[in-house]
Amino acid sequence: MPPAPSVSRETDARLEDFLALLLKWNARINLVAERDAAVLRARHIADSLQLLPLLPQGGGEAADLGTGGGFPGLVLAIADGGRRWNLVESDRRKAAFLLAASAELGLSHVTVHAERIEAVALPPLSLVTARALAPLTALLGHAARLLAPGGTAIFPKGRTAGAELTAAQADWTMDTERFESRTEPGATILRITGIRRVGT
Repeated sequence: MPPAPSVSRETDARLEDFLALLLKWNARINLVAERDAAVLRARHIADSLQLLPLLPQGGGEAADLGTGGGFPGLVLAIADGGRRWNLVESDRRKAAFLLAASAELGLSHVTVHAERIEAVALPPLSLVTARALAPLTALLGHAARLLAPGGTAIFPKGRTAGAELTAAQADWTMDTERFESRTEPGATILRITGIRRVGT
């Protein structure tokens, strides 16, 4: 795993503002199960930030699928202002939170799409992320449709990463790098390129 990322004081302040907004909205709609700011910072924000050094260089446009309460997409957009971020979230209440948070935090490089992943229309992307969303086989189908040639998919996975990779290889060919999670023992982050359906 690359060294843990350090963020600027400005970014850290924005993350604190995001956390305050999350807790405020979480009292009305269920964005995350935890209600404690320290737990949220350690579990969700740190978990999202550890993806930062794995992002491809050179900018381009990115999408986070099933962003939910903002993880990892909104956190990465706060810390990574060099590319446009598309946050795809079909739950309209969660999408409303993402819209409000993006506006309040001044994230002009973020666009929120309140629609299903299967229906979203995006330009060819250099990066796709998704956290705790679906089995790898389903994620690869979304990534194959949305990524430009040479694009990268980054998927944090739990202890089932090895089994999911084995199952996916029946239908997909890909180049995969595996990184041990810094925040969850036994969890793995998959960085995948060259995604192609078998036989194509």
